[in-house]
Amino acid sequence: MRFETLAVHAGHASDPATGAVAPPLHLSTTFARDVAGVPLGGHTYIRESNPTQSQLEAALAPLEGGEAALVFASGMAAGIALLQSLPPGSHVLLPDDVYYGFRVAGQELFPAWGLHAEAVAMDDLAAVAAALRPETRLVWIESPSNPLLKVVDVAAVARLARAAGAVSVVDNTFATPLLQRPLTLGADVVLHSTTKYFGGHSDVQGGALIFARREALAERVDHLRHITGGVASPFNSWLVLRGLRTLACRMAVQSANALAVARALEGHPAVARTFYPGLEKHPGHAIAARQMTGGFGAIISIQVSGGEEAAVRAVGRAALFTRATSLGGVESLIEHRASSEGPASRTPRDLIRLSIGLEHPDDLIADLAQALDR
Repeated sequence: MRFETLAVHAGHASDPATGAVAPPLHLSTTFARDVAGVPLGGHTYIRESNPTQSQLEAALAPLEGGEAALVFASGMAAGIALLQSLPPGSHVLLPDDVYYGFRVAGQELFPAWGLHAEAVAMDDLAAVAAALRPETRLVWIESPSNPLLKVVDVAAVARLARAAGAVSVVDNTFATPLLQRPLTLGADVVLHSTTKYFGGHSDVQGGALIFARREALAERVDHLRHITGGVASPFNSWLVLRGLRTLACRMAVQSANALAVARALEGHPAVARTFYPGLEKHPGHAIAARQMTGGFGAIISIQVSGGEEAAVRAVGRAALFTRATSLGGVESLIEHRASSEGPASRTPRDLIRLSIGLEHPDDLIADLAQALDR
């Protein structure tokens, strides 16, 4: 079954009680048992499981080609649960361009959990191999990365991790399973911030982990979610379910729009550098073309020739782009990324990150041109 069809039908069936085509929303926090104490519908309490959350998990697993999925209150909650499932003393390899929330967690939280984080350039296989240790238990991959759009050879890094006895997890938020399937490339786990393209309308927060195999790791993370309570709410689960049904068409248009915008920015005199894996000059373009199908995503970062002041000024002049953080919605967003990340940011101060939406690319290009030209 092709992805476009799977995205519409995975996890969906007409409600047997009413015939409703849209999935029901179950808001109950607790569930009845029969006279023998057996749960009537397989659920007991919302923190452990609920019907809408379970339906979303049933929809997500096949989209990535996995055997099991777990959804969470946010992408950070999903990633932290995976990390907390590791035994004390574990060594974790993080990308040098990892999403800033996980970098901060590595610095501030890992020591209390008995974990040790090390940053490495994941696009340098020799550096990854050199950084692996006997105690390495997890290798974290972002491809494309946030916000420098670095491309990692997922299959090669997953092989290195497996040979070292470590689990490989890929943050696939930017690409979505429409464009990239990390589990088919050999990764063990896929992470998504479902807040982004899965929800698709800037109105829901959530996260998900999809596991290649339904085995001990998935069970440990499931137990940890139950105890710590980072579950997805039923309504947010329902919104993500709705978003999945239009994911393929949204992502295809947004990726095509982004390529057009990136090509226009690449030749603009006010732009010192354009980061987008669909451009032939991108150092990871050949790998991206091999492991991504149907497009290169809808996120672009640029470094502005005039430095931080010029970058902030351009963001302020944007008229069609909305000045806001996050990504993946139908509207195009623009932000001075270092300001969004705060004082501890390591992002270049002259960098602007763009999330390309569903507007006509010519209008987006014209807005950026006027913002950069003044």
